[in-house]
Amino acid sequence: MKEKFYLTTAIAYTSRKPHIGNSYEIVLTDAIARFKRLIGNDVFFLTGTDEHGQKIEEIAKEMGITPKAYVDQIAGEIRKIWDLMDCSYDKFIRTTDDYHEAVVKKIFKKLYDQGDIYKSEYEGWYCTPCESFWTETQLADGCCPDCGRPVKKTKEEAYFFKMSKYQDRLMQYIEEHPTFIQPESRKREMVNNFLKPGLQDLCVSRTSFSWGIPVDFDPKHVIYVWIDALTNYITALGYDPDGSSELFQKYWPADVHIIGKDILRFHTIYWPIMLMALDIPLPKQVFGHPWLLSGNDKMSKSKGNVMYADDLARHFGVDGVRYYLLKEMPYAQDGTITYENIIARYNSDLANTLGNLVNRTVAMSNKYFDGAVKNTSVSEPVDEELANACLTAVKEYTDLMNQFRVADALEVIMNVARRSNKYIDETAPWTLAKEESNRPRLQTVLYNLLESIRFIGVMISPFLPKTSEKIFEQIKTDITCYDSLNAFGKLKEGTVGTAVPLFARIDEAKKLEELEAEIAKAQAADAPKEKESKDQPEGVMIGIEDFAKVELKAAKVLSCEPVKKSDKLLCLQLDDGTGTPRQVVSGIAAWYRPEDLVGKTIIVVANLKPAKLRGVLSNGMILAADCDDAAKVLFLDDSIPAGAKIR
Repeated sequence: MKEKFYLTTAIAYTSRKPHIGNSYEIVLTDAIARFKRLIGNDVFFLTGTDEHGQKIEEIAKEMGITPKAYVDQIAGEIRKIWDLMDCSYDKFIRTTDDYHEAVVKKIFKKLYDQGDIYKSEYEGWYCTPCESFWTETQLADGCCPDCGRPVKKTKEEAYFFKMSKYQDRLMQYIEEHPTFIQPESRKREMVNNFLKPGLQDLCVSRTSFSWGIPVDFDPKHVIYVWIDALTNYITALGYDPDGSSELFQKYWPADVHIIGKDILRFHTIYWPIMLMALDIPLPKQVFGHPWLLSGNDKMSKSKGNVMYADDLARHFGVDGVRYYLLKEMPYAQDGTITYENIIARYNSDLANTLGNLVNRTVAMSNKYFDGAVKNTSVSEPVDEELANACLTAVKEYTDLMNQFRVADALEVIMNVARRSNKYIDETAPWTLAKEESNRPRLQTVLYNLLESIRFIGVMISPFLPKTSEKIFEQIKTDITCYDSLNAFGKLKEGTVGTAVPLFARIDEAKKLEELEAEIAKAQAADAPKEKESKDQPEGVMIGIEDFAKVELKAAKVLSCEPVKKSDKLLCLQLDDGTGTPRQVVSGIAAWYRPEDLVGKTIIVVANLKPAKLRGVLSNGMILAADCDDAAKVLFLDDSIPAGAKIR
């Protein structure tokens, strides 16, 4: 019987479209799930969406639609991105699913009936974006310690969960299960910052909004989002206080919850205490992964540094994005993402190291032997070195993946590719091909290279599933199981396929210019809409108060010059009436020369967030009209003074 392995992501909050930092978690979990399947485990992989709460109710109200209509839209976008990123989840749960809501009500009632939940009044600080309560001492400079945004003083009738009742039991559990919270640094943080100072009872219901699961016996209360959200891990399997399903009996307890470090407190304190109260075994491990930063900053739409998985996949391919996410995130430290870094990693690892190895090996097999694969066993010591490198790599890779050290496991695979490329240089197949007497040796060399590529194809399949399939197709093998890596030399004799590049090398300058033009176009499209975000459906009307927030000014062009290494961008210095020149970068170089603009009076969006285009800071945007695939700048009468407001 296969060993079961149940793993989950945190369910994505349906407040907006997930950015690439959010997408990292699903890709990481998918790589672990695929690896566990590869080594023969019976895997159940759960993900989904968290759809209740005050924040969602407020967004829906602003948009003039129901909360359910809004979460239906965002949940659809999230699932579409998860599917785009080739994530092999077994179930996608939504907290608005009827079966989930019904069981959450039963859980709340059970905890109330046994005295773990009681009614009182809450007064304290609440962070709406995080759906979190905080005490005065927990605030950071008067703001939420998790997200840094302002909190609201709240006072309302509420139900509370007796956290303190289970504190000592949880401390004992953590001490007796040293790998329960990983990495180790996260465990120390939870114990020292929350458990040792003493737990306060947790507010588990709200009355100030209605978008949530109502308390059956007190309908003016809705169940606090964290009880609602956290229980998805058991409701998805069919847990029910009145009798659970076979699926639940089979897969629970979870082997690991993969979550972001910012929600570790909920998963390592609130969640295990809830399970203790329900008399359910605790998950074996909670793994708090680090954040993916944009440059040096946390990714945030308000900062204008957000990247989205679907946009990146258009430029670098799904496996290219998956590779960067998995390779560039350290085990316990934050990673970083920039377009420059993506391109550099793509070219060095995927195009040069891996892609070049596969391409030239298959090409040489076709060139020298019409694609025939044969091991003539004309061996030299260097062959054994390559074989040992492959076999050692399998052991290291397996050990690292079982520890969830995904980036390190990928490095092991890339080292096999580097060793294989070195083997080509050591054996020089092109030299062997010159003498007929060396052909048996040449056949062995190419066989060994194809076998090392097979090893790479198997090991890399959890990370880059489509690339793995392409590798197997080119070397024409069906020996792709993990157990086949216990010995070097299992590739069957036959013929290879056609050499097709796995990853085409990217021209960095050209790609960056393409990306920057795309960003500029998106900013231009968003600016007149102001508050109308991309996450909202088309056709949403705005009021005069929204339009009034866009500050339009007349500005005279003082100077203008092309942006270096860009065919599309111009850098303008503007007199906007403030006495200090304003610098604006615009993608209009295809239609205007600098001398066409100097001295002209134009319209500038003066309160647009600053952005960098091609490394040049732009403080605003000039208005232009789209006319037959051309941009035409809107010029004003020269009599209009610089700084005049446009209404």
